[in-house]
Amino acid sequence: MKKLDIILAIICGLAVSWIAADFFKKYWLIFFIVLPVLSVIGLWLVDLIGRKYLFVHQVGKFVLAGAFADVVDIKVFQFLFLFIPFPLPLKAVSFIVATFVKYFSDKHWTFEKHEREDMHKEMAKFFMVAMVGLFINVILFYFLGKIKIGIPAKLWVELSIILAAIGAGTWNFLGYKFIVFKK
Repeated sequence: MKKLDIILAIICGLAVSWIAADFFKKYWLIFFIVLPVLSVIGLWLVDLIGRKYLFVHQVGKFVLAGAFADVVDIKVFQFLFLFIPFPLPLKAVSFIVATFVKYFSDKHWTFEKHEREDMHKEMAKFFMVAMVGLFINVILFYFLGKIKIGIPAKLWVELSIILAAIGAGTWNFLGYKFIVFKK
């Protein structure tokens, strides 16, 4: 594992700790210790497996980069909302900022594609894959919400969010790997 991988895993763990501390204020210090360590351990494990199966290493970095971009999305939204009380346009702005962060982290860290030629075309493809991923996320969430199973509705909504994110994330990873950053 490269030194840069360790540093970026720690940064991702700290960023997620920042969000976790918002929800669990009493235990904020634990998150700032445990989550960076877990990020490095997780990346180390996928690095071991990734020596045989490259995509596993890429998936590990993809998840960490995605978690970091989600933190950027949330924190940009929160910051802008302090000054402008219009949540929908602010959410669009925070999503776009987070998508730029995700583009650069996936390009340079996850898929290690450092070429600069045709970057505007590559970025356009990235945003198109991301928009399809957003569509998949919303559609999956909608249809999963229509399913009635024997668990409490609130829990099913939260599980539907997670399942929709996994479906969209799978599309995004495959789209970025085989369409945007193919080598």
